[in-house]
Amino acid sequence: MSKLNERRRKVVSNGVGLITPIVAASAKGAFIYDENGNEYIDFASGIGVVSSGHCPEPVVKAISAQAEKLIHPCFMVTSYEPYVELCEKLVELFPHGEETKVMLTNTGAESVENAIKIARQYTKRPAVISFSEGFHGRTYMAMTLTSKVGYKSNCGPFVPEVYQLPYPNYYKFNDGLDFEAFIDREIKRLHHTFQSVVAAENVAAIIIELVQGEGGFNVAPKRYVSELRKICDQYGIVLIFDEVQSGFGRTGKWAAYNHYDVLPDLSTWAKAMGSGLPIGCVIGKQKIMDAPTPGTLGGTYIGNPVACASAIATIDYLKEKNLIDRGEELGKIIETRLNELKNKFPEIGEVRGLGAMMAFELVKDGNAGKPDSQLTQALTEACWQRKLIVITAGTYKNVVRLLVPLIIEKETLEKGLTIIEEELAKLTNK
Repeated sequence: MSKLNERRRKVVSNGVGLITPIVAASAKGAFIYDENGNEYIDFASGIGVVSSGHCPEPVVKAISAQAEKLIHPCFMVTSYEPYVELCEKLVELFPHGEETKVMLTNTGAESVENAIKIARQYTKRPAVISFSEGFHGRTYMAMTLTSKVGYKSNCGPFVPEVYQLPYPNYYKFNDGLDFEAFIDREIKRLHHTFQSVVAAENVAAIIIELVQGEGGFNVAPKRYVSELRKICDQYGIVLIFDEVQSGFGRTGKWAAYNHYDVLPDLSTWAKAMGSGLPIGCVIGKQKIMDAPTPGTLGGTYIGNPVACASAIATIDYLKEKNLIDRGEELGKIIETRLNELKNKFPEIGEVRGLGAMMAFELVKDGNAGKPDSQLTQALTEACWQRKLIVITAGTYKNVVRLLVPLIIEKETLEKGLTIIEEELAKLTNK
């Protein structure tokens, strides 16, 4: 154990997890450098945060310039330019119908919490529906919406009037049905839920990740999402897309919902929005966003000027470097390589994702019901030894997720994918 991690163990709560033993001293582009100067290829991007790469120069300059002028007057006390400018940019990028409004937050979980508050105040209804394998954060409402019980250990009782449906995961839950029949069944399941679990007239919102993050990069079927939109319209339910991990170019589009031709009523964002500074937002239709009583939304630090400056510079950098298209290009390279690995290694049950949000699931005997968490952990640790940072996902931590910085060079990307292949071959005696 490094000296820093020894110090960490003595003073930092064990409840704050640690994925790798690596100590980061600096980072640039697609690389992290440890305290001894060792260079690591970063396939985690700070869990999807540094899509624009570590410390992009224009963003660093914008942070420094803003910090010299204004750090914290609090937006609820005085207005200031960076907050409004950022909201204007977000409305332009993510219009939710004819009129769109924004509120800024500090984190993805905070975005989710506020989206639920807005939906409840707008509809005057209590119930919320989320999905299995979903992850929406670690604060109380977000944690209640989250599926994985490991994140909720001994934290109950949870927020009432939250109900969960199985995520429409064809790979795991098809039960021998063809794809279209499976979607029909899942839509019927939702209608049945309205009759047997919670009345549609009591549901304020349905929240879904179009590509699940912590859940293992499961991708929602397009027809299911289209039907979900129709059902929400039919019953006056607010449809919320959680784009915290999938937004800002990660899927090869500005938003994952751009792949679906479906507009949400509200959407939640964070992570790649600010290149590492704590900032997120809720974006939504004006009539819904304006429903809350003044003063019921807010927070001391929301839309901090320095974080806003970072987000503005990040958006401009994504545009300047054409990193949205780059996300699609990288995704194709990764998907092709991973499918080649799937043909070589029967331990890979499925390759899935959208754009540069790609993953592969490791199972035993080619069986989706037999997750191989042990092999997955061994593979990630072997990669760390080879100076490649990869992290896991999924309910059973048997999914290797790849969240490469969108600025990564093709040569570096290929090197990292080759390390994965070589280490998987060693572990499976191929």
